[in-house]
Amino acid sequence: MNILIAGGTGFVGKALTSYFTRNGHHTYILTRNTQKRENDPYIHHVQWLTDDAPPHEQLPSIDVVVNLAGESINSGRWNETRKRTIVESRLQATYAIYDLITKMNKKPSVLIQASAIGIYGTSLNETFTERCETIGTDFLAQTVKRWEEAGRRIESIGVRTVFMRFGIILGKGGGALPRIILPYKLFIGGTIGSGKQWLSWVHMDDVIGTIDFVIRHETISGPVNVTAPSPVTMEQFGKTIANILHRPHWLPVPSFALKMLLGEMSMLVLEGQRVIPKKLLQAGYDFSFPTVDQALANILQS
Repeated sequence: MNILIAGGTGFVGKALTSYFTRNGHHTYILTRNTQKRENDPYIHHVQWLTDDAPPHEQLPSIDVVVNLAGESINSGRWNETRKRTIVESRLQATYAIYDLITKMNKKPSVLIQASAIGIYGTSLNETFTERCETIGTDFLAQTVKRWEEAGRRIESIGVRTVFMRFGIILGKGGGALPRIILPYKLFIGGTIGSGKQWLSWVHMDDVIGTIDFVIRHETISGPVNVTAPSPVTMEQFGKTIANILHRPHWLPVPSFALKMLLGEMSMLVLEGQRVIPKKLLQAGYDFSFPTVDQALANILQS
């Protein structure tokens, strides 16, 4: 297959590119900077978001488009400028993907559109599946809402579109996990906030696995929760890390301290939601890492 990826140099994008190329698929990475070259005949860089390089003229027939592009939500304090960048980077990339697809002689069979479980808002008591129509009122929920709305323009022109609502992605060398485990490595780990907030997580291998799964299962469309089937509380999560690393779990991090340090962005760790991947389970996806013990042991002990 010929697979086009926007956001191919990010945490998920790198892992996905590696998976596709290992399996013999040609991967075309949309980028502003085409100077970088991998020594791999299956990886191709295609310039976009510039006036002088129409990407549709540089591409062969594309089977699958994966849109992962957007400014990271956890790489800086959420001031007004940063919030605007987070929103606009996602919308700009999605609109550009729409324009690109409309110019293709043959449309791709599917668009895999990144999204997030943050769309549901936060709750200590509710359980969210894809059937839930609740949309939160906070910044992250409203950002995801606008992101998915932009993606529906592509759905409206006849391309099967899947909104992969990612939970907290656990993997090596990126994402939220390195920051979470650092206090434990320093022997000062403990419960964050109340500890009762839910953490709906997923191992990177299952992120890649679910993307591959929905590409191959043509009946799947619309929102898909990409989370392991066993969410845990932050307290459970911390105790599991402590157990695997043989470190104490003793020094609490109070909510007010994190709010002072991170501002509005503190909601990423102080609030959460219990999300179940009902569509994937009903379609028969078999999670490689269904429990947090298995996932963390695989990442931290290897």
